[in-house]
Amino acid sequence: MNEKRNKLTALTVSAILAAAALAASFFERTLTAGLPLPPGVKPGLSNVAVMFACAVLGLPSALAVTAIKAGFTLLTAGPTAALLSLCGGLLSALTMFLLLKIRKNRLSYAGVSAVGGVMHNVGQLAAASALVGSAMYLNWLPILLLSGVGFGLLTGVILNAVMPALVKLKWFR
Repeated sequence: MNEKRNKLTALTVSAILAAAALAASFFERTLTAGLPLPPGVKPGLSNVAVMFACAVLGLPSALAVTAIKAGFTLLTAGPTAALLSLCGGLLSALTMFLLLKIRKNRLSYAGVSAVGGVMHNVGQLAAASALVGSAMYLNWLPILLLSGVGFGLLTGVILNAVMPALVKLKWFR
């Protein structure tokens, strides 16, 4: 019975994280719509939910949240944006999960998130290059690497700030 309860709790928390990620994505799009940001540059606030899933629930939950985010992108921005979101998100989630497991307690959430932000952008650029059959999108790499680090640090700081409150909920004990 306890194992079923733990699985149900993980599923419920994953659903809550997916909803939070979608809300953050929507908020982020609204917030940045009028800003003169280069293509592909955005804060990635929804990645707070993905990193929490990586840290607490495990890789399957993080990948599920990532896939749901890509599905939302499909509905709101179209198939190309969804593919880029999925490729970047999967690479980012896998990287963050591995860093959290391998470097446990040696790398802060901000550091893990910064690497995750960079990998998200690398995944998106690789997918875009594969779609058009050209490496021309790699010209954006320096800008996207800088924004991935900067915004990744921001989302890591946010997770670090909210983690104590989330731990008190005892969802995952």
